[in-house]
Amino acid sequence: MQKSSHFAREDSQEHLPTHPHQHQQHTVNMKRRTLSGSCGVGVFIFAFAFIAIAFATPSWLVSDYRITGAKLDRLGLWVHCFRSLPDVNDDSQRRFFVGCRWVYDPFTTGYDEIRGFLLPAFMIATQFFYTLAFIGMLLSAIGVLVFFLCAGPDQKHFITLIRSVGYVLLGAGVCAAIAVIVFAGFGNRNGWMPEHANNWFGWSFILACVGSVLTLVAATLFLSEAHVQQRKRLQFKESQTRFELVRG
Repeated sequence: MQKSSHFAREDSQEHLPTHPHQHQQHTVNMKRRTLSGSCGVGVFIFAFAFIAIAFATPSWLVSDYRITGAKLDRLGLWVHCFRSLPDVNDDSQRRFFVGCRWVYDPFTTGYDEIRGFLLPAFMIATQFFYTLAFIGMLLSAIGVLVFFLCAGPDQKHFITLIRSVGYVLLGAGVCAAIAVIVFAGFGNRNGWMPEHANNWFGWSFILACVGSVLTLVAATLFLSEAHVQQRKRLQFKESQTRFELVRG
């Protein structure tokens, strides 16, 4: 009787799956984030900080501080700071603009009259493309937070989320790159800001350049993450199908 029960146990053991680790294979392959995704989040944080700081600070073009009689102090996308800028429309040179003002300041007398001088076509293009880049970074920040805090590979739209973040970052990086290239080509040319030989590109412009490059790097990392997660999902489905066949 004992021998028959012993044989029965051995017979039942022979029908068990020979590779039980196959059932756990999906937990190993389907990690929440790969190295590309983790690096993408880190690079995005620096890119977002640089883009936002450059967007808000008035040091895209600065004057040599050693020159006491300089007319320009510094300027950014939205704020211009002058030491003593004469009104270009006043032939008698009796009106001067001193201090920092919002470029669309409606309260300073005569400031709206020189707005065409302050905002030539290349400056408007720089504002436009860099504003698009900043909006793209804000939208991407929402997606990155969802990707980092909430989303997982078991969710249906996980790969779509990562791919969307990657493409939005790619568009933001391209817009930021266009903005800095336009400003680099025309921002310190002769005929715009006075004494252009004593002006140079400031730290805000440097941050804008670095931020545009980091944004493109972050976009590449997120698109790579989407590709890796797509491949892992396909592998998981194939392994799940094989496991069901073996189990059946």
